[in-house]
Amino acid sequence: MRAAGCVFAEDEAALILATARTAREALAMAELRASGPPLEHVLGWAGFRGLRITVPPGVFVPRRRSEFLAAEAVALAARRAPRPPVVVDLCCGSGAIGAALLAALPRAELVAADIDPVAVRCARLNVVPRGGGVHEGDLFDALPAALRGRVDVLVANVPYVPSGEVALLPTEARDHEPLVSLDGGGDGLGVLRRVTAGALGWLAPGGHLLVETSGRQAERAARAFRDGGLTTEVATCEEPPATVVVGTRPDTGG
Repeated sequence: MRAAGCVFAEDEAALILATARTAREALAMAELRASGPPLEHVLGWAGFRGLRITVPPGVFVPRRRSEFLAAEAVALAARRAPRPPVVVDLCCGSGAIGAALLAALPRAELVAADIDPVAVRCARLNVVPRGGGVHEGDLFDALPAALRGRVDVLVANVPYVPSGEVALLPTEARDHEPLVSLDGGGDGLGVLRRVTAGALGWLAPGGHLLVETSGRQAERAARAFRDGGLTTEVATCEEPPATVVVGTRPDTGG
C-alpha cells in the first residue's frame, strides 16, 4: 500500500486488519486499496462523529470536515427543545449527517433525500434504523409536501467543486465517487443557489438552512442566502478547516 502511494499506509492497514474477518480477506482488501479506491469503499464504512457509516462503492465518502456541519446542525436543532425538531438532510449522500443528527437527537423528525439512487439505497441503511426516512429526487422535489413551512433545520451538503476543478481532485475522488456529488457548476455554487432560492418556503419561522462551502466561496454563498430572504452568518472551524454558511428565516411569529 505504501508503494502504491497510500500516504497513511500503516494507519489504513490497521483499519483493514481490524475490519477483515480472515487474513486472506485482509490481503484482498489491501490489494484493492492499492489499486486506487478510497479506503472507506474498501472497508465498507466510514467513521463520522463516532458512528460507523456504511459506505459502499459508488457513494460519496463523508468528509471529516463535514462533522462541523453536523455539529452546527445539532446545536441549532437542540434549541427547539422540548419539542422534537423537524430536520431535513438534503443532498444526503450516505446519510452520515442525518444519522449523526438522529444519534444526538433521537426524537427528531428527520427526512433525508438525494437525487442519486445508489446514495439513497445507502442512506436508508444508515438513517432508517435510527428512525429517519429517506427519499429519492431532485432537491425539494423529493420532500413530502407536509414538511412545507415546518422544517426547523435544513442541512444541505451540496456539491461545491467548480466544474473546471473536478479534474484536479485526488484520483480516488475523481474516479470513484459520483460526479453529481462533486460538481457544483461553473463557480461551484450552482446547486447551492437552487437550494437557497427554494429554502424559505420549507423553513419554519426562525428555522435554519446550513450549507458547507469553501472559505473562498463563503462571501458569494452568503449573498445567495440573503437573496433567498434569509439572514446570514458564516461559521468556521480551524481543524479540520471547514466553512458553513447559516441562514435563518425571520421569525414572524406565525
